[in-house]
Amino acid sequence: MVKHIVCFKLNGTPAERREVAERFKHALLELPSQIDVLQSMEVGINENPSEDWDVVLTAVVPEMRDVEVYAKHPAHVAAASLLAGHKEARACVDYYFS
Repeated sequence: MVKHIVCFKLNGTPAERREVAERFKHALLELPSQIDVLQSMEVGINENPSEDWDVVLTAVVPEMRDVEVYAKHPAHVAAASLLAGHKEARACVDYYFS
């Protein structure tokens, strides 16, 4: 199994960042029912104002190659497009776990 963990830093006012993060979260949580290889999806919105990152997602897929299947799926592409113009930075880690 592979965990795909991604953090996003958004731009804009705190209210704008929160609104974008909420829309993004709701779109991501719909993906397990739309993408066969996606076994689970967890999304968190940062509540700590002293931290710089706004959103974190943890997706679980069976194999490393499935990260690309997930990334290229039209439903994921549509969800990711919600960050267009709002994404300041992205950090990602993919790792195998048992």
